[in-house]
Amino acid sequence: MKRRSMMPMATAFGSSMIPAPSVRKIGTIEAVKGPVVDIVCDMPPPLHRALYAQPNGERCILEVFRELGEGHVRAIALHRTAGLARGMPVMDTGGPLQIPVASACLGRLLDVFGNPLDGEAPIDTAAYRPLVAPPGPLADARAAERVLETGIKVIDLLCPFVRGGKTGLFGGAGVGKTVLITEFMNAVIQLHEGVSVFAGIGERIREGHELWHDMRETGVLPRTIMVFGQMDESPGVRFRVGLTGLTYAEYLRDTVGKDVLLLIDNVFRFVQAGSEISGLLGRMPATVGYQPTLLSEVAELEERISSSAAGNITSVQAVYVPADDMTDPAVNAIYSHLDTMVVLSRNQAAKGIYPAVDPLLSNSKMMDRHFLGERHYHVAENVREHLARYRELEDIIAMLGVESLSETDRRIVGRARRLQRYLTQPFHVVSPHTGIPGVSVPLGDTLDDCEAFLRGDHDSVPEADCYMRGSMKGTGR
Repeated sequence: MKRRSMMPMATAFGSSMIPAPSVRKIGTIEAVKGPVVDIVCDMPPPLHRALYAQPNGERCILEVFRELGEGHVRAIALHRTAGLARGMPVMDTGGPLQIPVASACLGRLLDVFGNPLDGEAPIDTAAYRPLVAPPGPLADARAAERVLETGIKVIDLLCPFVRGGKTGLFGGAGVGKTVLITEFMNAVIQLHEGVSVFAGIGERIREGHELWHDMRETGVLPRTIMVFGQMDESPGVRFRVGLTGLTYAEYLRDTVGKDVLLLIDNVFRFVQAGSEISGLLGRMPATVGYQPTLLSEVAELEERISSSAAGNITSVQAVYVPADDMTDPAVNAIYSHLDTMVVLSRNQAAKGIYPAVDPLLSNSKMMDRHFLGERHYHVAENVREHLARYRELEDIIAMLGVESLSETDRRIVGRARRLQRYLTQPFHVVSPHTGIPGVSVPLGDTLDDCEAFLRGDHDSVPEADCYMRGSMKGTGR
């Protein structure tokens, strides 16, 4: 196995690409406490204004988050604060944080400021877009039109994605959220010839490094923008990197006219970064220790993910569930904005069911016969009924054996077990590690196969022959 070169790391004060900053001095540093910088100003700047100081000749970007009164403001440093000192002059950039945008961004690995992390030349453009912006006009928003097929059987059947909608992948640590989100990226680029933007919030350098190389080797990187805010960076970076990815998605939608898949991994780390910033600003914590501004911060990100006449933004977001507790306030705040909820279960993973989607907890607001069509809706409901009945009978089977069930229940259990195994699937993105070629199954084939299971056409097929394969018609195993 050949050794891979490491992804270049950002420097301590890496110069941010803010266009033509003004040279006007706006104030001086009064105090530095970790990433928190208090600034005394003659005329306080508005919230979210980007300021900068230059210790050791390197620019350190500061974003204003709070007014303290009497000409004092509190800012969060987006770089390390080593070298900052009391009395150091602070300059005004004249606006909020901005990033360079151009079609040449495709195929690049960037940081929160749009600076390259892939060792290539900086993006050469005169066009910039602000990170903090209001959502598009409500009159321009376009409603969901149709299902976005992914080729993943359990998703397309039971919790379908919507073109222009928002989907959340909920699960604890180690249940396959990142693998599933990467497979979606591969599916949309290969099946729908769209472009994707991947925003890694609080990513480990190992994860970012491996994902970058995987995208290059599978050939999808030229149609992808990857933006990373790494785990060891300032909470201000982790709080804003999701907006960087969203701003690039808006540019590709509005200016380039593309349908965009926006992938965010992990939205919970965005909430955590906001909680850190809230504590640093001196706010009192609210429910379960979260920031009092939790709902508005999540809405600031989610409400900008929308479609217009120029194109669609379809969002897939991984959401870490603390201690597998779906009642967590952060999980509920994110869930309220989503169209589809895919729950990854640790119990499913323990049984070897991958993707580890819980078919009974996962749902979609678009599971409607008028949207999906009569056939799709009817098949999905019947599959859920069989799986739900099997789950009800599992304890009885464990204690008394399947022979204790009635003939009808035995038939339902047999078909449910085959359906459960049929809804597993080998993925393209992990095929180098598993040795099993990845498969993509059209929705029509999935519906045909499930109808055949429900009719009893496959009652004589061994359960092992239904596991980790494509269509029952013979597509790839």
